[in-house]
Amino acid sequence: MSQETPYETRYFSVLLNNSGEVVQTETSRIAAVDRATAIEYAQQAFQNKDSGGFIAGLRYMKYEEGNNFRITFLNCGKELQSFRSFLWISVGMSLCGLFIIFWVIFFCAGKIIRPAAESYEKQKRFITDAGHEIKTPITIINANIDLLEMELGENECLSDIHQQADRLTALTNDLVYLARMEEPENKVEMVEMPISDVISEAIVPFKAVAQGQGKEIRCSIEPLLSMKGNQKSMEQLISILMDNALKYSPSGEAVNVFFARQGKYLRLNVQNKTSDLVSTEDIPHLFERFYRTDQSRNSETGGYGIGLSVAKAIVTAHGGKIHAWTDNGSSFHITVSIPF
Repeated sequence: MSQETPYETRYFSVLLNNSGEVVQTETSRIAAVDRATAIEYAQQAFQNKDSGGFIAGLRYMKYEEGNNFRITFLNCGKELQSFRSFLWISVGMSLCGLFIIFWVIFFCAGKIIRPAAESYEKQKRFITDAGHEIKTPITIINANIDLLEMELGENECLSDIHQQADRLTALTNDLVYLARMEEPENKVEMVEMPISDVISEAIVPFKAVAQGQGKEIRCSIEPLLSMKGNQKSMEQLISILMDNALKYSPSGEAVNVFFARQGKYLRLNVQNKTSDLVSTEDIPHLFERFYRTDQSRNSETGGYGIGLSVAKAIVTAHGGKIHAWTDNGSSFHITVSIPF
């Protein structure tokens, strides 16, 4: 504000009584609005309950003057036009900037990401190729062990070699399977299958294992549910989850399996008690390859830290999600949600 502001500003005012009748008009400070228009705008403002606002690009303020009401209008056309111009220019410049940044990222991202993508592809190719190459010497080792056992009879050293060769074979198969599942061109064949029966049958072999370990398997499986998926993969998923639950549950405890339809999803939950607490920091990494929360525990149970990675790949291939969580630190849960 300055001393010249009142002379540079275009405004007019109208004085109305309590009934809304015109008492006085003052339009000498504006040329674009005549007396009739001023009265029309004033009566519109008088009917509004607010003490201020905008009418036809004019900002008004209503206040009491004795027993009457004076309504003063200020011409804000230039300010509004400047604001709109600034707004549109800002929006235009922002869009241009985003467009330029998009194309810079589009052209540069490929060059930046290409080395990492190529490294990842080489890693998957190496795992697949190495897996096939390792299978041959493992087969030869197993054949030679069988021949030595025929000649020398049962031997503790030969049994240990045979056991380690079997473990290496299982690890190699899991790595190759995981690499293939992550390749987009190797999609698993999906067919309609009775998933309730598949899960029930896949659990049966583990009941004898659990009984031998002094454990129990309790199942709550909703019958007659079906889904579109790969039966072999789903059987492998159940085997991984059951094997994991039995490995890390103490003797005398039960492994609980719950499977039912919930909304648009089929939910599978495998729960087991655990003597080793799983921290919240470890849970997000459980499905990473070779991740181990406790080195000694995995060494004793013979785990490699890759089973849950394979389970996640199977669930992802079926368009589902898998996550782990703990209940008061003593119960460990793995929940699978698959749409059907």
